[in-house]
Amino acid sequence: MDFMAPIHIALIWVPIFQGATGVTFTLINKCDYTVWPGILANAGSSGLDSTGFELQPGGSRNLQVEPNWSGRFWGRTGCNFDPNTQQGSCTTGDCGSSQVQCNGGGASPPATLAEFTIGSGTQDFYDVSLVDGYNLPIMVDPTGGSGTCGPTGCLVDLNQRCPDELRAEERAACKSACEAFERPEYCCSGAYASPATCKPSVYSQMFKSACPKSYSYAYDDATSTFTCTGADYTITFCPSTTSQKSARDSAAPPPPSGIGSETGTGEIPLIVNSPWFTNFFNGHSSKSHSCSFSFIATLTMLIFLSLQYS
Repeated sequence: MDFMAPIHIALIWVPIFQGATGVTFTLINKCDYTVWPGILANAGSSGLDSTGFELQPGGSRNLQVEPNWSGRFWGRTGCNFDPNTQQGSCTTGDCGSSQVQCNGGGASPPATLAEFTIGSGTQDFYDVSLVDGYNLPIMVDPTGGSGTCGPTGCLVDLNQRCPDELRAEERAACKSACEAFERPEYCCSGAYASPATCKPSVYSQMFKSACPKSYSYAYDDATSTFTCTGADYTITFCPSTTSQKSARDSAAPPPPSGIGSETGTGEIPLIVNSPWFTNFFNGHSSKSHSCSFSFIATLTMLIFLSLQYS
């Protein structure tokens, strides 16, 4: 009699059961200010035990989701809720519920999003997206899974580097070019609603250079979607230096072949004339600085390529 057969069967089923019992999300706030996480489950996914809550600096909270769940997490900032009625609103990431709980409402852009599709004994898919703009740094770290399971996130404070034409009110967030200009070539809509026609804009490329693992525009899948099987996930707002290093261990992806949206107008994008363009490469806020040789070379190349692809 083969006594080892039951053991072999048990070992085979262990990873399957790990992936079929659900996933634990741990949300951690390392910001020096309060964050109110918002959670939205996609259609067909079961709701969590909370759709929004307050997370003080240094605080954390665990949430359980069932297999085959999909949805998104984000951080709301600058919130003011009445302690008695719990009524109020947030400066960024507001979900329109007028309550701490989002109750099925999504994030009002601009907002940094952490998006997940959880499998059932199969791969999970996850990403951090700037397609709807940016409001605070977010890091996603998988633990205990198998597969590639890489960390991802946007770790740079883009609010300090945001060009004036993308700045939200109170300088608390940075809009996407789609929201700021409402043009189809930035929104990947209309005649630009396919990977073949919607190219990365100068704005999305700037976001991508700062946050190389995050979605910078709608068809940025190749360098922005991550997979893991049987993992739990930690979502950190304002991650620490150690976490930032782990997310940068892999080399940044090469820039897309096209520069700017191919509108056919021959216009050089507005950002070339923005002081943020210089500051972005130098890592400074929008104060005046002298142009370096590297910046002049970069600017010259950008103008040349813009004319080439116009």
